[in-house]
Amino acid sequence: MSKLYVLKQNTEFRGAYYRGRSFVHPLLIAYVRKNRFGIPRFGITTGKKLGKAVKRNRCRRLIREAYRQIAPEITGGFDMVFVARAATVESKEPKVEKAMRELLKKAGVIA
Repeated sequence: MSKLYVLKQNTEFRGAYYRGRSFVHPLLIAYVRKNRFGIPRFGITTGKKLGKAVKRNRCRRLIREAYRQIAPEITGGFDMVFVARAATVESKEPKVEKAMRELLKKAGVIA
């Protein structure tokens, strides 16, 4: 398994928000932007509207695991930010993975 590269700086997230394209699903929102590094990088955002820390952390774990399953299929260098929505809290991992796969296909990140 190859290393997963994570967005950590606020400027990296803002670049994806303002210069990237957004794709919406009832479970997730994905912001996708081409990067100059040639490697896929991702970040996760969970707002306080989702609930307390336990629920937000669960959403992050679900999204991270779904990304881990899809990561080998991603070609090229993209910055991706995934935003959890209210429906993500009650979802199971296969549903989140399916939603993420749909969003990344729309974005042209995976075939």
